[in-house]
Amino acid sequence: MSLFYDLRININGEYTFFLNQDVISKYSGSVRKMIKQSKKKRNKKNKDPEVITIEIDEFPGGPDGFELVSRFCYSNGGISIDVSNVSTLYCCSVFLGMTEKLCFSNLLTQAETFLEEVFYGSWNDIVLSLKNCEQDQVFLHADSYGLVDKLIFSALTKISRSSEAFSSSSPSYSSPSSAKNTPESDKRLTSWTVSCGRSNEWWFDDMSSLSPLIILKLVRITGAYKTNVKSLVLTKFLLHYLKTRLPTKSNKTELTRNKLEYSELAGTAVRGVVSAGKTAFSCRKLFWVLRVLSSFSLSRESKTGLETLIGEMLDQATLDDLLIPAAGGSRESGFYNVDLVKRLLKVFVRNIEEESKMKEFGRLIDKYLREISPDQNLKVSKFLGVAESLPDSARDCFDGVYRAIDIYLLSHSNLTPQDRTKICRCLNYKKLTRETCKQLARNPKIPPDVAVQALKSSCENQEHRTQEVKLVNKSTCRSRRHSQDKKHVMLHLKGFEISEKLAEELKTKGGYNWKVMDSFREGL
Repeated sequence: MSLFYDLRININGEYTFFLNQDVISKYSGSVRKMIKQSKKKRNKKNKDPEVITIEIDEFPGGPDGFELVSRFCYSNGGISIDVSNVSTLYCCSVFLGMTEKLCFSNLLTQAETFLEEVFYGSWNDIVLSLKNCEQDQVFLHADSYGLVDKLIFSALTKISRSSEAFSSSSPSYSSPSSAKNTPESDKRLTSWTVSCGRSNEWWFDDMSSLSPLIILKLVRITGAYKTNVKSLVLTKFLLHYLKTRLPTKSNKTELTRNKLEYSELAGTAVRGVVSAGKTAFSCRKLFWVLRVLSSFSLSRESKTGLETLIGEMLDQATLDDLLIPAAGGSRESGFYNVDLVKRLLKVFVRNIEEESKMKEFGRLIDKYLREISPDQNLKVSKFLGVAESLPDSARDCFDGVYRAIDIYLLSHSNLTPQDRTKICRCLNYKKLTRETCKQLARNPKIPPDVAVQALKSSCENQEHRTQEVKLVNKSTCRSRRHSQDKKHVMLHLKGFEISEKLAEELKTKGGYNWKVMDSFREGL
């Protein structure tokens, strides 16, 4: 009579099972082989072979998976299989060689029979079976045995039939295994293209519950079987998926563990967005995409591609779009991601052709400068980088830039005189209104040399304007009756003054009457 247990099996160095050799060997070819090898070694060493110890590493599902197998063996081949354990049981049965050669209706056969029902069953069954593949040390085995591919193909088939998101050129899909056995011409029939629509997004939330390893397999499978990688629906799904995985305190460890997978998914999403281009994504939506994907270690190539697309559409941006928080919220680098805006501005200026759009955008940048100026960690160089990124022609008036400088100086009271002078270099004094020039001259935070330069430029600008004063002769062409009242009139342009000496000279020597139109001298 056999001992109650004569076999010890250690699983993954974590847990030891005490079993009966005959019971386990009846169903597992691999265990039977390991027992024989162990007995041979013991016989050579003349050791008592009563209790044999076997160590199994990298077992699918770990101790929990082996416990299911043990229950199957001790229940005379009976076990309750459902979508929550079928993937694990399938991998365990393959790993241990539990085939029909050993006994009728062995575990592998039962698992395969159940999976066939899953492949053609409900959507939820497929998703839950994929979820089971994510368990500890199950995915690698499920992937190597082809189970993950088959389940993903079944999921894609459900998506295509339910929403027509994937429009197959053939009436049905072939599984990965059958596709390998078809001619190359027939393989082309398994390709599909993706159309966009709200009804095509019904599966997004369910698939978003899966791990990045599963989603990455989905992306690779769609590419391997002639799928249109530029699919807008697939791109939108990836964006939706990554949005649900944005870094939080609770998922920090998981994001770190799967960093490479998330980075690859983000890169795939970027390529999809860039391919779809301006027709599928508005400027505001692209800024949202950038904020989401920037959390997943984008490659330099992906960042450049996305930023280039946004930069070309920057004239559609709003102030809220540009106010992007700095990555990680680092106080040292400032509250806003000014460097990103500078890069976008370079793309915009390089591609813009319409002067009207440039001027309209110049007003937006002035608002942006006023918004970021109070940031205590905003450096002068970054402020100037934004202010000077646009050409002088982008602004008809520099009053907005001055107001931003004024706010910056009020918020940064510890600036050196050199920095105060430096930040004012982005001003075009000739494009400041008279009132702003007066405010600048009275501002105690503006260095004196800057104030003098501004007033000097204002005076030079005034003299230039004076030269453009129009002298209008009231001729006698209308009526001789008014010829005796003929006088020369000099119109003084609104907002610009002439010297008293020039005015008197015009009056006494030239015989001109002169009139100041809404003179700004009042109140000086």
